[in-house]
Amino acid sequence: MAAPSLAVDLAPGNPRELVLANPVIAASGCFGYGLEYAGVMDVQRLGAFVSKGITPKPRSGNRMPRITETPAGMLNAIGLQNPGIRGFVKKYPKIWDAWKVPAIVNISAESVEDYAMMARILDELPGVAGIEVNISCPNIAAGGYCFGWDAAMSADVTRAVRAATTLPMMVKLSPGAVDVVSVALAVEDAGADAVSMINTLVGMAIDVRTRRPVLANATGGLSGPAVKPIALRMVYQVAAAVQIPVVGMGGIMGLDDALEFFFAGASAVQVGTAVFAQPGMLIRLIDDLGEWLSSQGVGSVQEIVGAALPAGLPSRRAATEADVEIDFAAAVAAG
Repeated sequence: MAAPSLAVDLAPGNPRELVLANPVIAASGCFGYGLEYAGVMDVQRLGAFVSKGITPKPRSGNRMPRITETPAGMLNAIGLQNPGIRGFVKKYPKIWDAWKVPAIVNISAESVEDYAMMARILDELPGVAGIEVNISCPNIAAGGYCFGWDAAMSADVTRAVRAATTLPMMVKLSPGAVDVVSVALAVEDAGADAVSMINTLVGMAIDVRTRRPVLANATGGLSGPAVKPIALRMVYQVAAAVQIPVVGMGGIMGLDDALEFFFAGASAVQVGTAVFAQPGMLIRLIDDLGEWLSSQGVGSVQEIVGAALPAGLPSRRAATEADVEIDFAAAVAAG
């Protein structure tokens, strides 16, 4: 039997495509700009990697301490430390242009205009394979209300970025949205090629000796195994409702975690927090996935995508939100 295919196209509707050799992606914020890990692992074997978040202007980040461990997870309040879009383009894309692994640039902004401005700069830039639009940012024009919490504002950002670039565009959804399915459908209609989810949840830790928050910023983004059940549920809901690929993330520490996301409807996965503890896990996950598919007699990873979605649907992405809310609502009522 031939080796199973791990390939996936995350932008099948985009003429430029975003074809990955395998569905394992290093997540934004945990992998630097790829260079940081090139000495400890074969970065070129990855399906892709997502850069640290880039903003319109340079940012020095939040005060220390800005990262701490929590039970089954991690809190971070880095504050999007980065060189800004113009400093970024002077250094990294020309390095990536010589690499075979696709480099996806994560962008964050506080206005629709700034999102579009960064997308225009990145368009047709050698070394940049795609854009991940982080909509978990405050909209200054709306009093600081997060773009990703509102379907209309999320669509506004997506539409502006789509008009500014032909690059494959993945929109990273916020778990803080009241109705994440509506947000996903809105960005799909506005031109997103794929969605990735979930971003971190807001949390905090308090030092019982000092009686003060551990992080200087008080709150931070919670990631790691603690968030996986929430992430999995959201991927399950969204994958059943949209026609574009879904990239799942949140607490993936090994093969079984990744398989759950594939079964829930994710076409690819991003791994973040686990990289800090075991950088080699990314390559091991690729190998483990290939071996598992072979052991199951499965010819392609895409054959297992959506296996856990409700039976009897016209297609794995044809459910309405109500279809995938039934069991969730029952679980809440039972709790």
